[in-house]
Amino acid sequence: MFRLPTLRLRLLASPSSCLRRGASRQSARAEQIFKSKKDLPKTSWTSSRAIDELRASLGEDTISTDDEDLLRHGYSEWSSINIDQLPVAVAYPQSTEEVSTIAKTCQKYKIPMIPFSGGSSLEANFSAPYGGMSIDFTHMDKILSLHADDMDVVVQPSVSWMSLNEEIKDSGLFFPVDPGPSAKIGGMVGTSCSGTNAVRYGTMKDWVINLTVVLADGSIIKTRKRPRKSAAGYNLTNLFIGSEGTLGIVTEITLKLTVIPQETSVAVVTFPTIRDAAAAASKVMRAGIPVAAMEIMDDVQMGVVNKAGSTTKKWKEMPTMFFKFSGTKAGVQENVKLVKAIAKTHKSGDFEFAVDAQEQKTLWSARKESLWSMLALRREGDEVWSTDVAVPLSRLPDIIEVSKTELDSLGLFASILGHIGDGNFHESIMYNSKDPKERAAVEKCVKDMVDRALEMEGTCTGEHGIGLGKKDSLLKELGLDTVNVMKSIKGALDPHWLMNPGKIMDVPS
Repeated sequence: MFRLPTLRLRLLASPSSCLRRGASRQSARAEQIFKSKKDLPKTSWTSSRAIDELRASLGEDTISTDDEDLLRHGYSEWSSINIDQLPVAVAYPQSTEEVSTIAKTCQKYKIPMIPFSGGSSLEANFSAPYGGMSIDFTHMDKILSLHADDMDVVVQPSVSWMSLNEEIKDSGLFFPVDPGPSAKIGGMVGTSCSGTNAVRYGTMKDWVINLTVVLADGSIIKTRKRPRKSAAGYNLTNLFIGSEGTLGIVTEITLKLTVIPQETSVAVVTFPTIRDAAAAASKVMRAGIPVAAMEIMDDVQMGVVNKAGSTTKKWKEMPTMFFKFSGTKAGVQENVKLVKAIAKTHKSGDFEFAVDAQEQKTLWSARKESLWSMLALRREGDEVWSTDVAVPLSRLPDIIEVSKTELDSLGLFASILGHIGDGNFHESIMYNSKDPKERAAVEKCVKDMVDRALEMEGTCTGEHGIGLGKKDSLLKELGLDTVNVMKSIKGALDPHWLMNPGKIMDVPS
């Protein structure tokens, strides 16, 4: 018999060393928020019947109504948006068939269903605005089959990308999509995420071969077979990628793998201004140099990393670019030479290269630990608003420069960082959540950044998804007619709007 995870255990399980150091404080913050909630979700008669039926068919421990468990599945330490409503129960399935049983029961009693894997989304993607059943894939965390000769792998939704790569490294293969350290494959499919390797390897939609999906009525479908290439019918695989669980519940994922590069080199270089760094990145891309990754962090974020102590190195607090080069030894050397030449024309400092694999990990960890570093520095009452946009590459220097100026004018602890090689960047702003004026100023700054991206023919989100937070921006970006097409698809697959309702688009009145 398994023990249901508690809020405290969840927070202590963070992959980040700096977040672990602040875990007891964050647990206390969450418990305080929990105690402040006057109205926990009321379990209706229909919900009670559904819970009783599921416990009878799947086992008593499959469904939790523990208060802390409900909070953990409706409140996020790192989301900019949190709502008062919580789910009425949490289900812990162990197979696709059990997910199907849960869906059939929820459909019978018209109970919303919200999939949950890593719980690290930033736009309230797993919140429960209509109550309902949170479906947690904690126990669906297995690598089901590795086909090394075919260069693919079948996994369940709660497998993390980091543990997957650790498990399969002896095959000489790896899965290149690398978002935050705590991300799991199910959530990565749901938000169509990317990460630092996207400039070379692309995003999640480029690496998913097929999906097993449980639909709203409990029926189970597979979107296609296992070849990498298929022209058979509609591209249902990509329909579900990025749908944030609003069309169906993904229970198995077949992923492409690629060969671990022969040679990898990691370098860090500073620039006098954020615009100089962005302009250099744009020139590198325009020159067609196949860098493996190209990331940027501003002076404030480099200071955050230093203060948090999440790496062993002390960094210069200047706009900084992180480069990863991979391929053959000769190819890496040639690419380094070309990038250095471009960087110098944009006033770069000297390139600092890692001398071995451990130092590569240390250098790159400064970028990968950026959000956790900021979270670890929060004082009581502070929140971190982290959001992203993406624009065409030629407009990147313009939007980053203006956005940086606006962030600085807030007078708050705020920074810019991002996947500069594909036009995607993030703002992270620390503010006092109890100060209405401060919150309003931050909201305006974020809204202005998003509107500016749309004016530049960009998008309101490069990889975080829409969730609850960016529905208005999606409508502004695509227009009512396009959003109505999405609603038609949603209505066809989920006529009662039970699958993660309220995300991406509003539930029809």
